[in-house]
Amino acid sequence: MRFVSAPARTPVLPVVVAFCIGLISITAASAESQLDRAYKIIAGKRFVDLTHSFSPDTPVWSGFGQAKMTPAADPKTHEPYTIAKEGFRATFYEMVGQYGTHVDPPAHFAENGITMDKIPLKQMILRLVVLDATPLLAKDANHAFSLTDLRAWERKHGRVPKGAFVALRTDMSKDWEANPQRFKREPFPAWSLETIKVLFEKRGATAIGHESMDTDTTDKMDSETYILQHGHFQIEVMDNLDKIPAKGALIVVTWPKVKDGLGFPARAFAILP
Repeated sequence: MRFVSAPARTPVLPVVVAFCIGLISITAASAESQLDRAYKIIAGKRFVDLTHSFSPDTPVWSGFGQAKMTPAADPKTHEPYTIAKEGFRATFYEMVGQYGTHVDPPAHFAENGITMDKIPLKQMILRLVVLDATPLLAKDANHAFSLTDLRAWERKHGRVPKGAFVALRTDMSKDWEANPQRFKREPFPAWSLETIKVLFEKRGATAIGHESMDTDTTDKMDSETYILQHGHFQIEVMDNLDKIPAKGALIVVTWPKVKDGLGFPARAFAILP
């Protein structure tokens, strides 16, 4: 009887494991290099702050009242903490969430809307579109940016991209510190409801922003109600929109993660193309 030995075979499992490890390493290296390239690109761009500084004297809706900012004190002695005595100092803030440049989450107007801590992280960095209403204000200082205005903008700059953050420039921000009383005027330039509906229903916008303290040119709050009750957030009291191109920039916006929060001062900035 003859015995024929089988040809030697390389164990399958070690080969598969080695292949998977190699594939993971290549994928990880590729991801790292992509992020590294993205960072280098972004780091070389110009950043523009879209956020106002705020203080106890900051313009705010009269129904909320001014903020109070006092030195934080020891609850037992009521003596303020100081660098000289304790080695640190802190501030106690007492203010409404809708103060200064701030975020309005859906729950601000919608009973079952998401709160600010539930807004997805991916919605905090978006393509930024700026609609310039300033040429229209000479004839109508309280102009509501209309669907006709939007179509004229799109003929010049192209369709508003899906998923964008759409900001309305009115240059009201220039009065924030220079003329606070004028900044608080009513009425003021803002959005029209028909434009808001098209931006979200037809263009697929993710969020909007504006320089005024409210979304609407009237006290009916139709536009703001629509936005928030349809699951979108907005940023109010924006700054420096006159320094941003119509298209091509990115916006980064964030805020403290307050549990069940209904609004809070936000920090927003643009990365220019």
